[in-house]
Amino acid sequence: MKLTSFIPPLLALAIVGGWIGTRRQSIATLEQESRILHQRIAARSTGGVSDSPDERPAPPEKSAKHEERIDWKKLAADFSEMRNGGMRDMRESIRLQSRLQKFTKEQILQALDEISALNLADEDTQMLEAMLIGPLMKKDPELALTQFIDRIQDDENGVAWQLSHGLQEWAAKDPIAAIAWFDAQVAAGKFDSKSLDGKSRPRIQFEGGVINTLLGTDPQAAGKRLAAMPEDQRGEVLSQFQFTRISDESQLAFAQLVREQVPAKSQGDALAGQAAQIASNGDYDKVSDYFNRIQATPEERAKCAQEAAEVKMRHYNQKKPTREDFETMRDWLGQQAPDAKDRITGEILGNAMQGGKKMKFAEASELALQYHASSGNDDVLGAFLESWPARNHKQEARALAEKISDAKRREEILTRLK
Repeated sequence: MKLTSFIPPLLALAIVGGWIGTRRQSIATLEQESRILHQRIAARSTGGVSDSPDERPAPPEKSAKHEERIDWKKLAADFSEMRNGGMRDMRESIRLQSRLQKFTKEQILQALDEISALNLADEDTQMLEAMLIGPLMKKDPELALTQFIDRIQDDENGVAWQLSHGLQEWAAKDPIAAIAWFDAQVAAGKFDSKSLDGKSRPRIQFEGGVINTLLGTDPQAAGKRLAAMPEDQRGEVLSQFQFTRISDESQLAFAQLVREQVPAKSQGDALAGQAAQIASNGDYDKVSDYFNRIQATPEERAKCAQEAAEVKMRHYNQKKPTREDFETMRDWLGQQAPDAKDRITGEILGNAMQGGKKMKFAEASELALQYHASSGNDDVLGAFLESWPARNHKQEARALAEKISDAKRREEILTRLK
Protein backbone atom coordinates (compact mmCIF):
# COMPACT_ATOMS: atom_id res chain seq x y z
CA MET A 1 0.00 0.00 0.00
CA LYS A 2 1.34 3.43 -0.91
CA LEU A 3 2.30 5.84 1.80
CA THR A 4 -0.19 8.42 0.64
CA SER A 5 -3.19 6.12 0.34
CA PHE A 6 -5.02 7.83 3.17
CA ILE A 7 -4.16 11.45 2.46
CA PRO A 8 -7.26 12.99 0.86
CA PRO A 9 -6.33 15.45 -1.88
CA LEU A 10 -8.03 18.49 -0.41
CA LEU A 11 -6.61 17.83 3.05
CA ALA A 12 -3.10 17.51 1.67
CA LEU A 13 -3.55 20.74 -0.23
CA ALA A 14 -4.95 22.54 2.79
CA ILE A 15 -1.85 21.57 4.77
CA VAL A 16 0.38 23.04 2.08
CA GLY A 17 -1.31 26.41 2.11
CA GLY A 18 1.79 28.28 1.05
CA TRP A 19 2.13 26.14 -2.02
CA ILE A 20 -1.38 26.41 -3.38
CA GLY A 21 -1.75 30.04 -2.37
CA THR A 22 -5.53 30.13 -2.39
CA ARG A 23 -8.59 27.87 -2.40
CA ARG A 24 -9.94 29.69 -5.42
CA GLN A 25 -7.79 27.82 -7.94
CA SER A 26 -9.48 25.61 -10.51
CA ILE A 27 -10.27 22.00 -9.62
CA ALA A 28 -7.94 20.81 -12.36
CA THR A 29 -5.03 22.71 -10.83
CA LEU A 30 -5.83 21.39 -7.36
CA GLU A 31 -5.85 17.83 -8.64
CA GLN A 32 -2.50 18.24 -10.38
CA GLU A 33 -0.85 19.84 -7.35
CA SER A 34 -2.30 17.14 -5.12
CA ARG A 35 -0.68 14.46 -7.28
CA ILE A 36 2.66 16.28 -7.14
CA LEU A 37 2.44 16.55 -3.36
CA HIS A 38 1.67 12.86 -3.02
CA GLN A 39 4.65 11.98 -5.21
CA ARG A 40 6.98 14.14 -3.17
CA ILE A 41 5.78 12.76 0.15
CA ALA A 42 6.25 9.23 -1.17
CA ALA A 43 9.69 10.07 -2.57
CA ARG A 44 10.75 11.56 0.75
CA SER A 45 9.60 8.51 2.72
CA THR A 46 11.54 6.13 0.48
CA GLY A 47 14.66 8.23 0.28
CA GLY A 48 13.95 9.30 -3.29
CA VAL A 49 15.40 12.47 -4.69
CA SER A 50 13.05 15.38 -5.23
CA ASP A 51 12.36 16.26 -8.83
CA SER A 52 12.34 19.95 -8.02
CA PRO A 53 15.64 21.78 -8.46
CA ASP A 54 14.40 24.50 -6.15
CA GLU A 55 14.07 22.22 -3.14
CA ARG A 56 17.11 21.81 -0.94
CA PRO A 57 17.62 18.49 0.81
CA ALA A 58 15.95 18.50 4.21
CA PRO A 59 18.25 18.14 7.21
CA PRO A 60 18.59 14.61 8.65
CA GLU A 61 15.56 13.72 10.74
CA LYS A 62 16.01 13.20 14.42
CA SER A 63 15.29 9.85 15.97
CA ALA A 64 11.75 9.34 17.18
CA LYS A 65 12.92 9.38 20.80
CA HIS A 66 14.65 12.78 20.50
CA GLU A 67 12.32 14.52 18.08
CA GLU A 68 10.67 17.65 19.35
CA ARG A 69 7.08 17.31 20.40
CA ILE A 70 4.58 18.59 17.88
CA ASP A 71 3.06 21.87 19.01
CA TRP A 72 -0.56 21.11 18.11
CA LYS A 73 -1.80 24.47 19.34
CA LYS A 74 0.63 26.32 17.08
CA LEU A 75 -0.29 24.05 14.19
CA ALA A 76 -3.96 24.83 14.74
CA ALA A 77 -3.12 28.53 14.69
CA ASP A 78 -1.25 28.03 11.41
CA PHE A 79 -4.29 26.35 9.88
CA SER A 80 -6.52 29.15 11.10
CA GLU A 81 -4.19 31.67 9.47
CA MET A 82 -4.21 29.65 6.24
CA ARG A 83 -7.98 29.73 6.13
CA ASN A 84 -7.68 33.52 6.16
CA GLY A 85 -5.21 33.58 3.27
CA GLY A 86 -1.95 32.87 5.10
CA MET A 87 0.92 30.76 3.81
CA ARG A 88 2.73 27.62 4.95
CA ASP A 89 6.11 26.24 3.86
CA MET A 90 5.72 23.16 1.63
CA ARG A 91 8.84 21.40 2.89
CA GLU A 92 7.73 21.79 6.47
CA SER A 93 4.34 20.31 5.57
CA ILE A 94 5.95 17.33 3.82
CA ARG A 95 8.21 16.69 6.82
CA LEU A 96 5.18 16.77 9.12
CA GLN A 97 3.22 14.32 6.98
CA SER A 98 6.23 12.01 6.76
CA ARG A 99 6.68 12.13 10.51
CA LEU A 100 3.03 11.37 11.23
CA GLN A 101 3.16 8.34 8.95
CA LYS A 102 5.90 6.91 11.18
CA PHE A 103 3.96 7.32 14.43
CA THR A 104 3.12 4.16 16.33
CA LYS A 105 -0.49 3.46 17.25
CA GLU A 106 0.25 4.52 20.82
CA GLN A 107 1.78 7.80 19.67
CA ILE A 108 -1.25 8.54 17.52
CA LEU A 109 -3.66 7.89 20.39
CA GLN A 110 -1.55 10.07 22.68
CA ALA A 111 -1.58 12.84 20.08
CA LEU A 112 -5.37 12.62 19.83
CA ASP A 113 -5.62 12.94 23.61
CA GLU A 114 -3.31 15.97 23.55
CA ILE A 115 -5.41 17.63 20.86
CA SER A 116 -8.62 16.93 22.76
CA ALA A 117 -7.17 18.46 25.95
CA LEU A 118 -6.41 21.76 24.20
CA ASN A 119 -10.11 22.69 23.99
CA LEU A 120 -9.63 24.29 20.60
CA ALA A 121 -12.38 25.47 18.31
CA ASP A 122 -14.19 22.51 16.75
CA GLU A 123 -12.91 23.40 13.29
CA ASP A 124 -9.28 23.39 14.44
CA THR A 125 -9.68 20.18 16.43
CA GLN A 126 -11.24 18.38 13.48
CA MET A 127 -8.53 19.55 11.12
CA LEU A 128 -5.78 18.25 13.40
CA GLU A 129 -7.58 14.94 13.95
CA ALA A 130 -8.01 14.53 10.19
CA MET A 131 -4.21 14.47 9.85
CA LEU A 132 -3.97 11.49 12.20
CA ILE A 133 -6.78 9.31 10.87
CA GLY A 134 -4.79 8.01 7.91
CA PRO A 135 -1.73 6.94 9.93
CA LEU A 136 -3.99 5.30 12.54
CA MET A 137 -5.90 3.50 9.80
CA LYS A 138 -2.68 1.91 8.62
CA LYS A 139 -1.86 0.65 12.09
CA ASP A 140 -5.32 -0.46 13.25
CA PRO A 141 -8.19 0.11 10.81
CA GLU A 142 -10.90 -1.18 13.14
CA LEU A 143 -9.76 1.13 15.93
CA ALA A 144 -9.61 4.12 13.59
CA LEU A 145 -13.04 3.43 12.12
CA THR A 146 -14.64 2.83 15.51
CA GLN A 147 -13.02 5.88 17.08
CA PHE A 148 -14.18 8.20 14.31
CA ILE A 149 -17.46 6.57 13.30
CA ASP A 150 -19.36 9.65 14.47
CA ARG A 151 -17.42 11.75 11.96
CA ILE A 152 -18.63 9.93 8.85
CA GLN A 153 -20.66 12.99 7.87
CA ASP A 154 -17.52 15.17 7.83
CA ASP A 155 -16.65 15.81 4.19
CA GLU A 156 -15.14 19.25 4.74
CA ASN A 157 -11.91 17.97 6.29
CA GLY A 158 -11.72 14.79 4.24
CA VAL A 159 -12.61 12.55 7.19
CA ALA A 160 -15.43 10.68 5.46
CA TRP A 161 -13.13 10.14 2.47
CA GLN A 162 -10.40 8.69 4.69
CA LEU A 163 -12.76 6.45 6.63
CA SER A 164 -14.43 5.00 3.54
CA HIS A 165 -11.10 4.38 1.87
CA GLY A 166 -9.81 2.88 5.09
CA LEU A 167 -12.67 0.41 5.17
CA GLN A 168 -12.00 -0.46 1.54
CA GLU A 169 -8.30 -1.09 2.22
CA TRP A 170 -9.18 -3.18 5.26
CA ALA A 171 -11.73 -5.17 3.26
CA ALA A 172 -9.07 -5.92 0.65
CA LYS A 173 -6.91 -7.52 3.36
CA ASP A 174 -9.54 -9.04 5.63
CA PRO A 175 -12.97 -8.90 3.94
CA ILE A 176 -14.75 -11.00 6.56
CA ALA A 177 -13.74 -8.78 9.48
CA ALA A 178 -14.13 -5.50 7.61
CA ILE A 179 -17.56 -6.26 6.18
CA ALA A 180 -18.77 -7.67 9.50
CA TRP A 181 -17.74 -4.42 11.19
CA PHE A 182 -19.50 -2.34 8.55
CA ASP A 183 -22.71 -4.39 8.67
CA ALA A 184 -22.74 -4.12 12.47
CA GLN A 185 -22.49 -0.33 12.26
CA VAL A 186 -25.31 -0.22 9.71
CA ALA A 187 -27.46 -2.38 11.97
CA ALA A 188 -26.67 -0.08 14.91
CA GLY A 189 -28.00 2.90 12.98
CA LYS A 190 -24.67 4.66 12.49
CA PHE A 191 -25.35 5.03 8.76
CA ASP A 192 -29.02 6.00 9.00
CA SER A 193 -30.06 8.87 6.76
CA LYS A 194 -30.01 12.38 8.17
CA SER A 195 -31.23 14.07 4.99
CA LEU A 196 -34.72 14.97 3.83
CA ASP A 197 -34.46 12.79 0.72
CA GLY A 198 -33.95 9.69 2.84
CA LYS A 199 -30.52 8.94 1.40
CA SER A 200 -27.52 8.26 3.57
CA ARG A 201 -24.51 9.76 1.79
CA PRO A 202 -22.01 7.98 4.07
CA ARG A 203 -23.78 4.63 3.50
CA ILE A 204 -23.60 5.15 -0.26
CA GLN A 205 -19.93 6.10 -0.05
CA PHE A 206 -18.93 3.17 2.17
CA GLU A 207 -20.98 0.64 0.20
CA GLY A 208 -19.25 1.80 -2.96
CA GLY A 209 -15.85 1.03 -1.44
CA VAL A 210 -16.87 -2.40 -0.17
CA ILE A 211 -18.50 -3.39 -3.47
CA ASN A 212 -15.42 -2.21 -5.36
CA THR A 213 -13.27 -4.55 -3.27
CA LEU A 214 -15.65 -7.48 -3.66
CA LEU A 215 -15.78 -7.13 -7.44
CA GLY A 216 -12.30 -8.57 -7.71
CA THR A 217 -12.83 -11.46 -5.31
CA ASP A 218 -16.53 -12.25 -5.08
CA PRO A 219 -18.67 -10.55 -7.77
CA GLN A 220 -21.75 -12.45 -6.61
CA ALA A 221 -21.43 -11.00 -3.10
CA ALA A 222 -20.91 -7.56 -4.62
CA GLY A 223 -24.14 -7.99 -6.57
CA LYS A 224 -26.07 -9.02 -3.46
CA ARG A 225 -24.89 -5.96 -1.56
CA LEU A 226 -25.89 -3.64 -4.39
CA ALA A 227 -29.27 -5.36 -4.71
CA ALA A 228 -29.90 -4.65 -1.02
CA MET A 229 -29.73 -0.92 -1.70
CA PRO A 230 -32.78 1.00 -2.94
CA GLU A 231 -32.88 0.93 -6.74
CA ASP A 232 -32.68 4.72 -7.05
CA GLN A 233 -29.43 4.73 -5.03
CA ARG A 234 -27.54 2.00 -6.84
CA GLY A 235 -26.20 4.33 -9.51
CA GLU A 236 -24.88 6.62 -6.78
CA VAL A 237 -23.20 3.70 -5.04
CA LEU A 238 -21.36 2.75 -8.20
CA SER A 239 -20.58 6.39 -8.96
CA GLN A 240 -18.13 6.22 -6.05
CA PHE A 241 -15.90 4.26 -8.42
CA GLN A 242 -15.14 7.39 -10.41
CA PHE A 243 -12.60 8.24 -7.71
CA THR A 244 -10.98 4.80 -7.83
CA ARG A 245 -9.51 2.90 -10.75
CA ILE A 246 -11.17 -0.49 -11.04
CA SER A 247 -8.71 -3.24 -11.92
CA ASP A 248 -8.75 -4.46 -15.51
CA GLU A 249 -9.87 -7.89 -14.33
CA SER A 250 -12.91 -6.42 -12.50
CA GLN A 251 -14.15 -4.07 -15.20
CA LEU A 252 -16.45 -6.54 -16.95
CA ALA A 253 -17.99 -7.59 -13.64
CA PHE A 254 -18.52 -3.90 -12.85
CA ALA A 255 -20.22 -3.29 -16.19
CA GLN A 256 -22.46 -6.32 -15.76
CA LEU A 257 -23.46 -5.07 -12.33
CA VAL A 258 -24.38 -1.72 -13.84
CA ARG A 259 -26.43 -3.25 -16.64
CA GLU A 260 -28.27 -5.68 -14.36
CA GLN A 261 -29.07 -3.48 -11.37
CA VAL A 262 -28.83 0.22 -12.20
CA PRO A 263 -31.84 1.98 -13.80
CA ALA A 264 -31.31 2.42 -17.53
CA LYS A 265 -31.18 6.22 -17.32
CA SER A 266 -28.22 6.05 -14.90
CA GLN A 267 -26.21 3.25 -16.52
CA GLY A 268 -24.30 5.52 -18.89
CA ASP A 269 -23.16 7.80 -16.07
CA ALA A 270 -21.92 4.86 -14.01
CA LEU A 271 -19.89 3.43 -16.87
CA ALA A 272 -18.64 6.84 -17.98
CA GLY A 273 -17.32 7.64 -14.52
CA GLN A 274 -14.80 4.82 -14.83
CA ALA A 275 -13.87 5.90 -18.36
CA ALA A 276 -13.15 9.39 -17.03
CA GLN A 277 -11.01 7.95 -14.23
CA ILE A 278 -8.94 6.00 -16.76
CA ALA A 279 -8.60 9.01 -19.06
CA SER A 280 -7.35 11.25 -16.27
CA ASN A 281 -4.37 8.96 -15.67
CA GLY A 282 -3.77 7.39 -19.08
CA ASP A 283 -4.04 7.84 -22.81
CA TYR A 284 -6.98 7.26 -25.14
CA ASP A 285 -5.83 3.73 -25.93
CA LYS A 286 -6.39 2.71 -22.32
CA VAL A 287 -9.97 3.98 -22.51
CA SER A 288 -10.44 1.99 -25.72
CA ASP A 289 -9.18 -1.10 -23.91
CA TYR A 290 -11.80 -0.46 -21.20
CA PHE A 291 -14.53 -0.32 -23.86
CA ASN A 292 -13.38 -3.64 -25.25
CA ARG A 293 -13.15 -5.33 -21.87
CA ILE A 294 -16.69 -4.32 -20.87
CA GLN A 295 -18.02 -5.12 -24.35
CA ALA A 296 -19.51 -1.65 -24.59
CA THR A 297 -22.48 -1.02 -26.86
CA PRO A 298 -22.37 1.89 -29.34
CA GLU A 299 -24.56 3.94 -26.98
CA GLU A 300 -22.29 3.20 -24.02
CA ARG A 301 -19.20 4.05 -26.05
CA ALA A 302 -20.66 7.43 -27.02
CA LYS A 303 -21.48 8.36 -23.43
CA CYS A 304 -18.16 7.13 -22.07
CA ALA A 305 -16.15 8.64 -24.90
CA GLN A 306 -17.58 12.08 -24.20
CA GLU A 307 -16.69 11.90 -20.51
CA ALA A 308 -13.22 10.57 -21.28
CA ALA A 309 -12.54 13.23 -23.91
CA GLU A 310 -13.70 16.04 -21.63
CA VAL A 311 -11.46 14.85 -18.82
CA LYS A 312 -8.51 14.29 -21.14
CA MET A 313 -8.75 17.76 -22.64
CA ARG A 314 -9.06 19.28 -19.17
CA HIS A 315 -5.99 17.43 -17.93
CA TYR A 316 -3.68 17.85 -20.91
CA ASN A 317 -0.61 18.60 -18.79
CA GLN A 318 -2.64 21.40 -17.21
CA LYS A 319 -2.06 23.53 -20.29
CA LYS A 320 -4.35 25.23 -22.74
CA PRO A 321 -5.55 22.65 -25.29
CA THR A 322 -4.07 23.07 -28.74
CA ARG A 323 -5.22 22.31 -32.28
CA GLU A 324 -3.10 19.14 -32.13
CA ASP A 325 -4.89 18.07 -28.95
CA PHE A 326 -8.25 18.48 -30.65
CA GLU A 327 -7.07 16.58 -33.72
CA THR A 328 -5.94 13.68 -31.54
CA MET A 329 -9.26 13.72 -29.70
CA ARG A 330 -11.29 13.80 -32.91
CA ASP A 331 -9.33 10.94 -34.43
CA TRP A 332 -10.12 8.84 -31.37
CA LEU A 333 -13.76 9.90 -31.27
CA GLY A 334 -14.04 8.97 -34.92
CA GLN A 335 -13.16 5.41 -33.97
CA GLN A 336 -15.18 5.13 -30.76
CA ALA A 337 -18.20 7.42 -31.23
CA PRO A 338 -18.31 8.56 -34.88
CA ASP A 339 -21.93 9.71 -34.76
CA ALA A 340 -21.27 11.91 -31.72
CA LYS A 341 -17.80 13.17 -32.68
CA ASP A 342 -18.86 16.59 -33.93
CA ARG A 343 -21.31 17.32 -31.13
CA ILE A 344 -18.73 16.34 -28.49
CA THR A 345 -16.10 18.48 -30.21
CA GLY A 346 -18.38 21.53 -30.08
CA GLU A 347 -19.21 21.05 -26.42
CA ILE A 348 -15.56 20.60 -25.45
CA LEU A 349 -14.54 23.66 -27.45
CA GLY A 350 -17.10 25.60 -25.42
CA ASN A 351 -15.82 24.19 -22.14
CA ALA A 352 -12.23 24.99 -23.17
CA MET A 353 -13.06 28.69 -22.76
CA GLN A 354 -13.32 28.39 -18.99
CA GLY A 355 -10.93 27.40 -16.21
CA GLY A 356 -7.36 28.38 -15.44
CA LYS A 357 -5.81 27.49 -18.80
CA LYS A 358 -8.68 28.57 -21.00
CA MET A 359 -8.79 29.25 -24.73
CA LYS A 360 -9.83 32.64 -25.98
CA PHE A 361 -13.10 32.89 -27.87
CA ALA A 362 -11.26 33.71 -31.10
CA GLU A 363 -9.14 30.55 -30.81
CA ALA A 364 -12.06 28.26 -29.99
CA SER A 365 -14.37 29.75 -32.62
CA GLU A 366 -11.69 29.40 -35.30
CA LEU A 367 -11.52 25.66 -34.64
CA ALA A 368 -15.31 25.41 -34.46
CA LEU A 369 -15.61 27.03 -37.89
CA GLN A 370 -12.92 24.78 -39.34
CA TYR A 371 -14.61 21.61 -38.11
CA HIS A 372 -18.02 22.95 -39.13
CA ALA A 373 -16.76 23.40 -42.69
CA SER A 374 -15.22 19.94 -42.85
CA SER A 375 -18.00 18.01 -41.12
CA GLY A 376 -20.87 18.74 -43.46
CA ASN A 377 -23.27 19.27 -40.53
CA ASP A 378 -24.11 21.86 -37.86
CA ASP A 379 -23.17 19.75 -34.83
CA VAL A 380 -19.77 21.27 -34.01
CA LEU A 381 -20.76 24.90 -34.44
CA GLY A 382 -24.21 24.38 -32.93
CA ALA A 383 -22.93 22.67 -29.79
CA PHE A 384 -20.19 25.29 -29.44
CA LEU A 385 -22.62 28.21 -29.65
CA GLU A 386 -25.05 26.50 -27.25
CA SER A 387 -22.39 26.29 -24.54
CA TRP A 388 -22.59 28.71 -21.63
CA PRO A 389 -19.10 30.20 -22.19
CA ALA A 390 -20.06 31.17 -25.75
CA ARG A 391 -22.95 33.22 -24.38
CA ASN A 392 -20.40 35.54 -22.78
CA HIS A 393 -19.50 36.67 -26.32
CA LYS A 394 -22.98 37.31 -27.68
CA GLN A 395 -22.08 39.66 -30.51
CA GLU A 396 -19.39 37.43 -31.98
CA ALA A 397 -21.47 34.32 -31.33
CA ARG A 398 -24.52 35.75 -33.14
CA ALA A 399 -22.36 36.38 -36.21
CA LEU A 400 -21.22 32.75 -36.16
CA ALA A 401 -24.77 31.51 -35.66
CA GLU A 402 -25.67 32.86 -39.11
CA LYS A 403 -23.56 30.03 -40.53
CA ILE A 404 -25.89 27.38 -39.07
CA SER A 405 -27.69 25.86 -42.04
CA ASP A 406 -30.64 24.42 -40.09
CA ALA A 407 -33.04 27.38 -39.88
CA LYS A 408 -34.85 26.12 -36.77
CA ARG A 409 -31.67 25.47 -34.83
CA ARG A 410 -30.19 28.78 -36.01
CA GLU A 411 -33.18 30.71 -34.67
CA GLU A 412 -33.09 28.86 -31.36
CA ILE A 413 -29.41 29.72 -30.91
CA LEU A 414 -29.95 33.37 -31.87
CA THR A 415 -32.81 33.57 -29.35
CA ARG A 416 -30.50 32.33 -26.58
CA LEU A 417 -27.87 34.89 -27.56
CA LYS A 418 -30.15 37.93 -27.23
